[in-house]
Amino acid sequence: MMGVKEKLLLIKRNTVEILGEEELHELLKKKKKPVVYLGTAITRSPHVAYFTWAIKLADFLKAGFKVKILLADLHGALDNTPWNDLEKRYGYYKKIIPLVFESIGVSVKNLEFVKGSDFELKKNYQEDLLKLTTIVSVKNSMKAASEVVKQRNNPKVSGLIYPLMQALDEEYLGVDVQYGGVDQRKIFVLAGEILPKINYKKRIHLMTPILPGLIGEKMSSSNPRSKIDLLDDESTVKAKIKNAECVAGNSNNGLMAFLKYVIFVIKNDKKEKLIIERDEQHGGNLIYSDYLSLEKDFVSKKLHPLDLKNALAKEINLLLTPIRKKHKELFKLYKESYG
Repeated sequence: MMGVKEKLLLIKRNTVEILGEEELHELLKKKKKPVVYLGTAITRSPHVAYFTWAIKLADFLKAGFKVKILLADLHGALDNTPWNDLEKRYGYYKKIIPLVFESIGVSVKNLEFVKGSDFELKKNYQEDLLKLTTIVSVKNSMKAASEVVKQRNNPKVSGLIYPLMQALDEEYLGVDVQYGGVDQRKIFVLAGEILPKINYKKRIHLMTPILPGLIGEKMSSSNPRSKIDLLDDESTVKAKIKNAECVAGNSNNGLMAFLKYVIFVIKNDKKEKLIIERDEQHGGNLIYSDYLSLEKDFVSKKLHPLDLKNALAKEINLLLTPIRKKHKELFKLYKESYG
């Protein structure tokens, strides 16, 4: 059975920051089954960077947490998803997100999926939301949302409501911890400040890195060139990886980040090694048991970008296998949701 120290180390691995690390330690000591949640707004089509947070939620499961995943339909609307598309996109997310967990060997029986509008439209929630609007300034709300909600030249009020709802979700989901990418930090800080003002407890917040995209920026659903979609076929994955930015000797790129935070975490948990297949005339196969060894060879140019790309494309295609088994059903939902 895992002890408190082991649980803490598992939860902390590959994190950027924890707001309330001491409180997390106390929580693990005092509460038999703490509760953590991650929210994902149903905006554009999910991509392979979602594996980052699926792996971290799997860590929480192993550490004895109850895990809730909020499929945030109303947040999607507040972040510019057309209202008429909400139910369709919710249906798509509800089908495809569980398959991400299946791909990494996590049973969805151990997860609780929650639809945002099921509780966010209720009277008590709305009253609390209105209370928060009388406490939080426009400036602070806009600052909190700046890295999450897509701001336009003429910002909408919806962008101000988004972070208030994300804070309030912590209380109504009954969680001890909220987890997300480091881009959520300003919302997490705001949540910690404002919930106590309406007599709700401050939660613990944990963040993991945002993976760079294939062309050097954040992997984003809004830019097809920067991401590998969960529905991309094998040849498309290979083509996107082949065209991705990856300069010999420079490990600062999206491919290396994906290897570090996704592929090697999965390999290490399974006690497997990553095999880079090469012709004998080019030195034969390279075998790595950890990311740092691979990075060292890449920086020293012992490992060529093309060989790395071929290996990564193969690994991503293996990850997407469970999703491809249901491609016909998923693609139909995708077309209905995104046109």
